[in-house]
Amino acid sequence: MAETKKLLRALAGETLDVPPVWLMRQAGRYLPEYRATRAEAGDFLSLCYNSDLAAEVTLQPIRRYGFDAAILFADILLLPQALGAELWFETGEGPRMSTITGPDGLKALKGKDDIHDHMAPVYETVRILSRELPSETTLIGFAGAPWTVATYMIAGRGTKDQAPAHALKAEDTATFEALIDLLTDATIEYLSKQVEAGAEVIKIFDSWAGSLKGEDFDKYAMAPAKRIIDELKSRHPGLPCIAFPREAGEKYIGFAKATGADCVALDNSVDADWAAANVQVDGCVQGNMAPGLMVTGGQELIDETKRIKEAFSKGPHIFNLGHGITPEADPENVTIMLEALRG
Repeated sequence: MAETKKLLRALAGETLDVPPVWLMRQAGRYLPEYRATRAEAGDFLSLCYNSDLAAEVTLQPIRRYGFDAAILFADILLLPQALGAELWFETGEGPRMSTITGPDGLKALKGKDDIHDHMAPVYETVRILSRELPSETTLIGFAGAPWTVATYMIAGRGTKDQAPAHALKAEDTATFEALIDLLTDATIEYLSKQVEAGAEVIKIFDSWAGSLKGEDFDKYAMAPAKRIIDELKSRHPGLPCIAFPREAGEKYIGFAKATGADCVALDNSVDADWAAANVQVDGCVQGNMAPGLMVTGGQELIDETKRIKEAFSKGPHIFNLGHGITPEADPENVTIMLEALRG
């Protein structure tokens, strides 16, 4: 069945007349059925760790829209929680964590092989999805990239410029690099278990990659991605990997070759024509429509969908947004986008 799945064909380098499509955060608050299931779960983390309900919200956008891929419903901060960090969500404000500010905080964490009991419900969600998804739908597993996850663990929350992580990197490089190494190793184990449970593709989200400049980008965004991808492909030959170094700008060029990624996901700060000429030459690209168009809709949404499809039409492309769909998005605009894309 695999070779007939459109997403896998694009990831293998095939140029399709109509690109496969899915949306980051496609299971989420813009959908009324998601809000109902989340209310049933009680809170966000309870939803992540309830395998049946997490599978249900993963399936909801597939039923509604027939996307070519489903992405496991989970969160990038479940991994640091499995490593022993405290994690909670403040209503309306997002995640909060215990902080790592030096070697003592690092020593208190568990090892890379000690995460699996905590993550067992996530692996069960993957198993349920691999049974219940339509045969034509590809199942994507994912994790946060080490740098992005580290920024939360160091600051204890999301920050605008990742200043606490940059400060630790400068002032206590040994602790910072040991944390990156631990997260890289743990991410390999976590993603490998997702693949064993049934994930067909993995995606690495480096949401804050853009704040790493020059050599720091190479050391802390590119090198960990390469190590994760190399090891996963060694354990699971043929596994396709998508990397998303968000806001990498010029650093998108050559990222696929440098890391072994089969596809590079693009944010919407780069122009599709530029990306086709500079990034798609190395293989599949994913993206990169502005999420705001899912709120505003109208003719602009239709035109931009067609423009991006055309810009990437000479090579392998997965249509997606440049970042996650927002809670304010109109579900009807997703239908309009799909009609414009699929004709």
